[in-house]
Amino acid sequence: MSKPVIGFAGLTHLGLNSGVACAARGFKVIGFHDSPELIAKLNSGIPHVTEPQLTESMAEYKERITYTSDITSLSACDIVYIAVDVPTNDKGVSDLSSVEQMIALASGSMNQNSILVILCQVPPGFTRQLNWHKDRLFYQVETLIFGRAMDRALNPERYIIGCDNPNNPLPKLFTQLLETYNCPILPMKYESAELAKISINMFLVSSVSTSNSIAEICENIGANWFEIIPALRLDKRIGNFAYLTPGLGISGGNLERDLTTFLELSEKHHTDGGVVASWVSNSKYRKGWAWQKLNELVLTKNSSPRIGLLGLAYKENTHSIKNSPAIALIEKISDNHIVAYDPAVEEISFGGNFTRVKSALEVLDGADVLLVMTPWAEFKNIKTSDLVANMKGKIVIDPYGILSEAELLRNGFRYATLGKPIKEPLS
Repeated sequence: MSKPVIGFAGLTHLGLNSGVACAARGFKVIGFHDSPELIAKLNSGIPHVTEPQLTESMAEYKERITYTSDITSLSACDIVYIAVDVPTNDKGVSDLSSVEQMIALASGSMNQNSILVILCQVPPGFTRQLNWHKDRLFYQVETLIFGRAMDRALNPERYIIGCDNPNNPLPKLFTQLLETYNCPILPMKYESAELAKISINMFLVSSVSTSNSIAEICENIGANWFEIIPALRLDKRIGNFAYLTPGLGISGGNLERDLTTFLELSEKHHTDGGVVASWVSNSKYRKGWAWQKLNELVLTKNSSPRIGLLGLAYKENTHSIKNSPAIALIEKISDNHIVAYDPAVEEISFGGNFTRVKSALEVLDGADVLLVMTPWAEFKNIKTSDLVANMKGKIVIDPYGILSEAELLRNGFRYATLGKPIKEPLS
């Protein structure tokens, strides 16, 4: 059996990474996007999103990928994925208009015998109402994570496939594609698959919220959360892969969307969504951790500090600032002089008191306090001697523990991190 030709309608973060991974698995890929400027950039080998391995993979498998703004090219595809990113507003509500528009555009040009797969994250009930032959219409749960998208696209843990009737075998061409990834394939009803993605993220959020709540108690009673973590990992009911690292609330948009969708379903069907509402509330509260520490250590004592801020993205290895803790902090302290650096986030402005610089060392220059708001790997290379030589003050707020606590304390710094009490300099 010859390999199917795979189309990706939409080349934003989801579609581009998924399409390149598909080419890496040996398939001919046709990627469509309605922006000629974006297509020209991709054809020159330059991705418009930040992801490890993406640029290299685009170059390595370029002979198998066609980037085009001609929608009729999808007529040559045996399988077409609808793969546009789904934007959300500040309340986590999805705007599905781009998905609906892409489905209408793609389905109008596809071969009517081809397979249509919805890869975008959509609410339960969305796929079934689409006007496409149900034996060739599927919903596939996407597995990407910002900052690890190529790795996740190439090595999925499992494929969850929404079908009209999961008791019927999947089409041979679709099975041929999925089996190439050497992972379990779980067919289920459309609605079950759509809810499965939400379910996975809800269990993740429950771990995040629990870890954050306990870590805060540790900070106030003299306990050390990182001493407790090994005990939890050795408990088989929790395990080695539990999400136990404390953070600054839920960011990025995807988890927030799933919680909002669940709360909407709960209200519609009169079920109890109180535990989910508490997770949302806890996330908003945790976003304020850095401001609380900054206020306690600096703002109550210095009315006009120079604040150095490392990191704007909501997490490392991405340019996304969706619901970023750093952005939330900047909005609260915008009256202060802020100097910031991020290696991936493009130009962003907050007015005259906000300055973007081109290196971490420039952030240190004359700073009264340093906050490390995104755990970029390059920040681990900052030497304590650089802080001593360039900073005016000796206060570091480092939520993720990127810098060396021991060295900072030995050099006279006060140090705040998640899950531990504020540490005073060694005498």
